[in-house]
Parts: sequence; structure tokens; C-alpha cells
Amino acid sequence: MSLHQDLIERDRKVTFHASTHLRDFAHGDAPGRVITGGKGIHIVDKDGREFIDGFAGLYCVNIGYGRTEVAEAIYQQALELSYYHTYVGHSNEPQIALSEKILELYGPGMSKVYYGMSGSDANETQLKIVRYYNNVLGRPQKKKVISRMRGYHGSGIASGSLTGLKAFHDHFDLPIDTIRHTEAPFYYHRAAELEGMTEREFSKHCATKLEKMILAEGPDTVAAFIGEPVLGTGGIVPPPEGYWAEIQSVLTKYDVLLIADEVVCGFGRIGTEFGSHFYGIKPDLITVAKGLTSAYQPLSGVIVGDRVWQVLEQGTGEYGPIGHGWTYSGHALGCAAGLANLAIIAREGLTQNAAETGAYLQQQLQVAFGDHPIVGQVRGVGMLAAVEFSADPARRAHFDPALKVGPRIAAAAMQENLIARAMPQGDILGFAPPLTTSRAEVDEIVARAKRAVDKVTEQLVREGVVKATMPVG
Repeated sequence: MSLHQDLIERDRKVTFHASTHLRDFAHGDAPGRVITGGKGIHIVDKDGREFIDGFAGLYCVNIGYGRTEVAEAIYQQALELSYYHTYVGHSNEPQIALSEKILELYGPGMSKVYYGMSGSDANETQLKIVRYYNNVLGRPQKKKVISRMRGYHGSGIASGSLTGLKAFHDHFDLPIDTIRHTEAPFYYHRAAELEGMTEREFSKHCATKLEKMILAEGPDTVAAFIGEPVLGTGGIVPPPEGYWAEIQSVLTKYDVLLIADEVVCGFGRIGTEFGSHFYGIKPDLITVAKGLTSAYQPLSGVIVGDRVWQVLEQGTGEYGPIGHGWTYSGHALGCAAGLANLAIIAREGLTQNAAETGAYLQQQLQVAFGDHPIVGQVRGVGMLAAVEFSADPARRAHFDPALKVGPRIAAAAMQENLIARAMPQGDILGFAPPLTTSRAEVDEIVARAKRAVDKVTEQLVREGVVKATMPVG
């Protein structure tokens, strides 16, 4: 047995893995892999096999792998101060500097930053802030939060309730009763009766459905709306034209706070500092994580807007210190990693590269897959992209889920030494490469993906699932 295989067998006996078929993995019926290193957009496993990571881990390794300057920043901070809590006004220099930098990058309207360890815990914090905010204002009944179907906001009890994906609710007794879900801004998946709508009309339709939900629930009970600028794990779906303007009009009308979940889009991924900048979103609260440290250390943040901060101050003036805190909030090592990471993004112009090379990625995916016989849509923005597969692209017909077309294509890509993600609730292949990706690397990503899609297409033709309407390969 190889050392790699021995490690995997040891792992099967002791580790509970996220998003894994637990029985199959524990009993050796699902594959494992031990990752040992990485450089740029590549990772390497224990056998020395090298992969292009076309998904930057989980959308998070924005600066690429192997950045020794981040490791050095963490090391130097650990030599000085690895940890002290940030309760009752204690702080550390990296936390202060990182908060200043985040607020500078966002611009006017935001006031303070609260830190956690993951996007999930940050969204738990958001929900507590929303409840506290309305209690201070004497509106104890205004507590419901509206999310979207196919939104992803974490996998805790409350954050998993905000998530609008079936797998995160089934068998966990979720969502909790103060969370509601409205229509996803997914124009390609619009219902048959909406076939003739333009994107702008569909955006208006989404806003109208949101308004009807608020009225049905009672505007005095609806506290906040949460949304990703671009749907991430729900399919990598840029919003239809005019969507955010329509939604914000409704929220303003009924005094509903807007939480922008920037965990994926924040810090350059779609070619602007924040997705809110790209789409003209004016949030009251912002959730950040992933790209904040490029995953070199766990760190998340809640950016609190001026309007909300004033009420939080008022509340503690009336009730005393706020009863919320995490042991590792503002962790010095995480903040040091964040500062080093943001310095690299600025110095190397990675946000601009995400815009320019991201546009090239979108173009090349269209060239490769725009007329492919099993591709229904190619979509994306910046360094976020998806290819959605269809049994009949002209009719937007979905494959039978039992065929597992998306997972089969992701597995075929892995055989090409390309990591691309099979997205849930559909046959969708997602791409979110590091922001350091070059045009030549985009060409290689697309070429490997094309070989994988063609391979599975040929299998589907042989199985009689699709007809060979055009040559592939």
C-alpha cells in the first residue's frame, strides 16, 4: 500500500468530512485524496499528482497557493502575539489596521467591523444584530428575515435556514420559523408561464413576489432581506438586468434592512472590490469571509453600516454591554493574514485582473460551449462562471437527476487534472479560479473542461440519452 493510500485509510477511520457520503467514504466506496501543497493555481496530492484548481478551494484562495509572504506575516505575528481575546475593548494592531482597510475599500456608509471565523458564523451574527436592532427600536415583532431560494448563507441552524438549498434543510428540521424564502433571481430557470419575459420584466416579477410576501407576512414583522450579489453555490447566477434596483425599491418602501452576503464576491472576485459596487447595492450590513484572507487563515467579518451602528450604540446605552461574542473574534493571526492578503491583491492588481482575465474566461467558455449539444447556458461575471447542461437546450429541458450528468462531468474533469465543481440542484459545472489566473491558464482550464464535457457527451450518446446532433471533441 502506498503512503498516500495508507493516509486515506487512516482518514476513513477517524474523520467526519463535510459534504460527504459518510457511509461510502468510511467503508472505502468513495474516493479520498490527501493534498500536500500548492503553487499559483495548482495543488498537489501525496502521490505528486498536480491539478489545476479551477475553483480556488471553495471560491476562497484568491491570491493563489504558496504565497510565502502571507505565511511570513502569520509567523511574525505569532512571534509577537498569537492570541488575546477582543472582549471589553481589548484589541490588537492587526485587527485595527484590517478594520481600517476594509472600511476604506468599501467606502462611505459603513461604520465598524465585527470578526468571526467563517461566513456561517458571520451570518449568525447578522441575525442577532437584526433582532437587537429592532428590539432597541421598540419593534419586537419585526424579526422575520427573507432569503432567496438557491441562496447560500452557511450551514448552521440559522445560517443554514437562510440557505435556500434542499440538501441543507432536509433531515435537519430547517428552516427555522422566522426565515422565509422568495424566488431566486434565476432567469434561465424561470417557469414556463414566464417564458416570454425579458430579464427586466423578470426582475420586476421577482420584486413583485417579494413585495407580496412582505405584505402577506405583515411589513411590521419583516426585519431584513439577505442576498448574494451573485448567487454562488446555488448555481453561480448573475442577477437579471435591473434586479437589485427593483429589490431595493421594495425594501426601502417597507423599512426592511438589506444584508449583502459578500462572502464569495467580496475582495475582487467579480472585478470590483465588492459585488455591491458592481450592482449598485446599498446594504445596511455586509457579510465577508473567504477572500478576506484567501483562506490562509480562517476569518470572517460583519461590516455594520452607519444606520445600524447608531442603533447598536443606543441599545448598549440603554441595556449595557452587548451580549454577543466569539472566543476568536479579531484573532491576531487571522487579521495579520488578512492584511497581507489584501496588500497582495492591491499590489498585483488582482481585482483588475479578475475583471479583464475574467472577461476572457467568460468569452472562452462561450466559444467552447455556446453551441454545445448538451449545454443550455454559459454564464458568469469576472472570475465566477458556470456551464449548465441540458437534455434539450432549445427547450431548457433538464436531465433526469438520476443520470448525475453534472457530477459525471466534474469527475471527468478530475481525470483531466482539473478541479471544477458540480453545483447542487442542477447539472451545473462551476468555475471560480484564483484571481491570479492568466489568459494562458484560462485556455488550459477551458481546454480540459471541454475534453471532460465531450467525453461525457459521448457516453450519453452511447446510452441513448441524447442524440448526436453535432460533432464533439
